[in-house]
Amino acid sequence: MTRLLEINHLRVVRDRRQVLDLQHLAIETNQVIALVGPNGAGKSTLLLVLAGLLKPQEGRITFNGRMVEPHKDRSFRRRIGLVMQDPLLLDRSVQDNVGIGLRFRGVGGQEIRRRVDEWMERLSIAALRERPACKLSGGEAQRVALARALVLRPELVLLDEPFNSLDKKARADLIRDLKSLLPGTGAATLFSTHDEREVELLAEEKIELMEGKVVR
Repeated sequence: MTRLLEINHLRVVRDRRQVLDLQHLAIETNQVIALVGPNGAGKSTLLLVLAGLLKPQEGRITFNGRMVEPHKDRSFRRRIGLVMQDPLLLDRSVQDNVGIGLRFRGVGGQEIRRRVDEWMERLSIAALRERPACKLSGGEAQRVALARALVLRPELVLLDEPFNSLDKKARADLIRDLKSLLPGTGAATLFSTHDEREVELLAEEKIELMEGKVVR
């Protein structure tokens, strides 16, 4: 596999406390990595830095061999797909939510429809296309959030505890579907979790954080 992302000497301080101190981390193309550790270990902080939503105090991040600064590099952020534990959907239909990012990027209407239809079908939400987001179950809403991210064809997918709020069946079904879908996207995936079962079912590798540092 080809190295997609490499992090060196990344340090983040929040409220005068060091919450992340990563000496080195590398992600290969098409790799699925689980990020584990207790609350406060730095999992979400790392994902927010990579998504460009949090500026680190120090560090070097390279993407496809090019140094990037996510918090101010728009071209890099357009290659990232982010899904949070709370889907944060718009008060619009499912198909409008899935296609919103494509519209912001100026993609043509016919291409939007084609790609939205493809990902609604792949994530088993095509029958919900006209349903308002406020009327979705937790599992349905998370599938819409995933479709909204994956329809943009990201090279790196960041998932912050994406199964945590789902019931047992919805969680199992979504993990099963992602295990089948993610390899075909060509994207690398980094997801945070507390659940070792999720790691076993979905990840190729596990990175454990403790007090902001990699311990395993």
